[in-house]
Amino acid sequence: MKASRLTPGGVIGICSPSHIANPETYRQIIDAFLLKGYIIRESHNLYKDTYGYLASPKERADDFNQLIRDPEVELVMFGGGEGSVELLPYIDYEQIRRFPKLILSYSDGTTILNSIWHKTGLETYYGQSPDMFRDLRSYDYDHFLAHMVKGEVKKHEAGSTWLVQHPGTAKGILTGGYTRNFALLLGSAFFSWDPDEDYLLFLEDHEQFGGVDYVSAMLSNIEQSPFVQRVTGLIFGHYSAPPSRQLLDRLKRFGEDHQIPVVYCDDFGHGTRHAILPIGCQAQLETEPCRLFYL
Repeated sequence: MKASRLTPGGVIGICSPSHIANPETYRQIIDAFLLKGYIIRESHNLYKDTYGYLASPKERADDFNQLIRDPEVELVMFGGGEGSVELLPYIDYEQIRRFPKLILSYSDGTTILNSIWHKTGLETYYGQSPDMFRDLRSYDYDHFLAHMVKGEVKKHEAGSTWLVQHPGTAKGILTGGYTRNFALLLGSAFFSWDPDEDYLLFLEDHEQFGGVDYVSAMLSNIEQSPFVQRVTGLIFGHYSAPPSRQLLDRLKRFGEDHQIPVVYCDDFGHGTRHAILPIGCQAQLETEPCRLFYL
């Protein structure tokens, strides 16, 4: 299931499931959207800090549901941080199923994006947060327009050199996100996978959050799940500049151990490029040459 596209000058709803929104920062974010001609709808509890480190789960869930239920909001967009998992029991999945709309986030948003796809069948979008509009790069905005406004994207537009760690071709349902969040979702009541389907996995992480040993542990968590038996390929996003040799070696071992194609790129993640990847669509990865198609 796909949502309708964002109309030029359409309404974008902003909430904050994973961090306390700073009013000054969000004023800059909203101004950046307004300059592009969009209308911004702020959620009611956007700036609350009830717990000191976050608003309460119910306040944050109420905000998300407010935007989901608002008939004028075409796109719900939010950033990362910590704590989005707390919202999962309170999200109005039935409303999303009946009235689908675009949902875009990244990082800690991995948890919400994958859970919504699992619970409703709605394709969600990984790769960008509202804050990126404060310093909007042309590559990022091209992806935003392609996926949010124009729609029917057939091929991923690369912005960096893709490094092949294990060659091959893979096809499957595209899913993934921030490595830790995705690893923790496996086995959750809010995410499941079909043992008769194939999955093309994308992951990303960053050296500021943990070393290669930490990333390797998260990959091992994924490998120890039966889910890995249905993974046909892996695309790993930006981790460091230049790319970490140790991480590339770990990714190579992942590909060799499971006999699947594995590539590393700087197109998405916590770097300077923020490509959008649709969660829940059929996709195909080819490593010679490196290309990602949406089927």
